Amino acid sequence: MSRISPFLPLTLGLCLPLSVWGFEHFQPLPKAVQQPADNPASTEKISLGKKLFFDPALLGTNSTLSCNSCHKLSTGGVDGKTVSRGQHGQYTYRSTPTLWNIGFQTVLYWDGRSRSLEEQTLDHLRDPVISDNAHIGAMVQRLMDAEDYRQAFEAAFPGEDAVSADNVARALASFERSLLTPDSPFDQYIRGDENAISASARRGMVLFNDSGCASCHFGVNFAGPAPGPAMGPGDGFYELFPNHLGSRYDEQYGLADDLGRFEATGNLREKYMWRVPILRNIAVTAPYFHNGRVKTLDEAVRVMAKTQLGKEFSDGEVQDIVAFLNSLTGRMAPP
Repeated sequence: MSRISPFLPLTLGLCLPLSVWGFEHFQPLPKAVQQPADNPASTEKISLGKKLFFDPALLGTNSTLSCNSCHKLSTGGVDGKTVSRGQHGQYTYRSTPTLWNIGFQTVLYWDGRSRSLEEQTLDHLRDPVISDNAHIGAMVQRLMDAEDYRQAFEAAFPGEDAVSADNVARALASFERSLLTPDSPFDQYIRGDENAISASARRGMVLFNDSGCASCHFGVNFAGPAPGPAMGPGDGFYELFPNHLGSRYDEQYGLADDLGRFEATGNLREKYMWRVPILRNIAVTAPYFHNGRVKTLDEAVRVMAKTQLGKEFSDGEVQDIVAFLNSLTGRMAPP
């Protein structure tokens, strides 16, 4: 397979950092994710995290929402909405991304402002759009008062002060890192089964690579490097979107209305910069882009070709790339 050279321009937007090298464009999904030193996974943590993930009471005594309400694991890890409905009729600011294979990302949120799943979880638990708890201490006290939760926390985090906001985040993050989707047709193909994907998907894979899509969408998640020696947690991999401003899609889908990472950092150099999104399971995670305005995968491919590459794909080329992207859908079975 072709590799990214340290001197090869990254043609799909302005992906950073430019020093990335030695990564296979196309990689099968590993069997496990890299674990943080301060929160190694355990069966007890994952079990507790799963219980918390599906429990509306985590987000308030009167909450009807759980983590799974927006990140529905049975529907690709998303809720299929432009933006998600939160507490008391409020709505999230951007479209909800999938949690499947999220452990292979080095930063979180569309703008990459969170450096770890633990950090992102605590941010969610303090967000009044998501959480109906008066304050995070009220959530902790409620968990301490519930005997089943108290026992589960003591099993997952032996020692004093087992029930804490930090340990809620650690348990949820451990569960989320276990959410892997193995055995996609693409994975079977790249491991040697030449009949695992169609001729159209094979053409699409070549076009995806040769047209420049793989300059940003490469690696385990087709989202840039996974945590490892070259890029650790908190090291973001970003693209400029739209790269070619002024296309018909800017107004049609409001692509330039949100300034992306700039809104989190205030850095003028980061206007319209976004964390490269996951393409695994992309066929089942509509709608698309940070604002959820594009409803179908074939239209998303056309938008990306024009705004990122300055190209117009033919209907046949779009069909082939969509066939390739469909081959990235793996087996979704929560642990």
